[in-house]
Amino acid sequence: NLSTVSEFVFVGLSDAPETRLLLFVLFLLIYLATLAGNITLLVAISTDSQLHSPMYSFLGNLSLLDLLCPTITVPKMLGALLLENREISFSGCLFQHFSFIAVVGTEIFLLTVMAYDRYVAVCHPLRYLSIMTMKLCAHLAMGTWAAGLLNSLLHTSLVFTLSFCGPNKIQQYYCDIPPVLALSCSSTRSRELVILGVAGVLGSGACVLTVVSYIYILLEILARKSPGIWHKAFSTCGSHLTVVCLFYGTTICTYIRPSFTYSPHRDRVVSMLYGMLTPLLNPIIYSLRNKEVKCALKRVISRV
Repeated sequence: NLSTVSEFVFVGLSDAPETRLLLFVLFLLIYLATLAGNITLLVAISTDSQLHSPMYSFLGNLSLLDLLCPTITVPKMLGALLLENREISFSGCLFQHFSFIAVVGTEIFLLTVMAYDRYVAVCHPLRYLSIMTMKLCAHLAMGTWAAGLLNSLLHTSLVFTLSFCGPNKIQQYYCDIPPVLALSCSSTRSRELVILGVAGVLGSGACVLTVVSYIYILLEILARKSPGIWHKAFSTCGSHLTVVCLFYGTTICTYIRPSFTYSPHRDRVVSMLYGMLTPLLNPIIYSLRNKEVKCALKRVISRV
């Protein structure tokens, strides 16, 4: 710890008491809805035997990540809105940064694994269960978590071993890479290049693998020319493709760019999209577009 700064202060979303109260209620409702949706989906996947398959094991991991992502940042933001408690210790900021980047990175890798799972389901349906064994799924899931943790460890060590000796106001509602880097009183250029390089290689690699999986899926659909194939493929891949577009679009806008393009107000809005709205929408997207999930949820509700 080379820092003389013992704590950071989050810049509030609003200074007007009425606006803060309104935002508190809004974000609290979104957070509670996110918890309810993802917990319900996790309960359905874990208790319903018809959902004990590779696809839904990955979906269970996604729901767990969508539970962790807002839980890392939103309670602190709610405290700042209601109690004006905007301070966070240096070690608290470090832990929040590490946890959030780990969850985001793990989700990127998990969505790539889910794209491969959809490729096998569409292009090799008869061999699906022999290829996507539960052992392989467990190894892939553990691999995504390990990769996310290692990626976050690298980024956190690069950011928090810098010197922080001046301003301590973070232009964000949580400890993210761009606003924390902007507060450092030492040169950040070399570390920014490393962060951009690592994020670019890992992010673009995951994105390319996802795109390639869907290209093969599209080629397989065009080659078959069987009636109803488009509807079947869309029902199989539509939910995942929607989640991928939503998540990748917002994360790329935030991280894959140099710090001189950093805009606090714009980044605050974009980060809320993938930090709060995406975890809320994911269980809704999967439950509305998937008949098996809807039937499982009905069975869970009826048992309750």
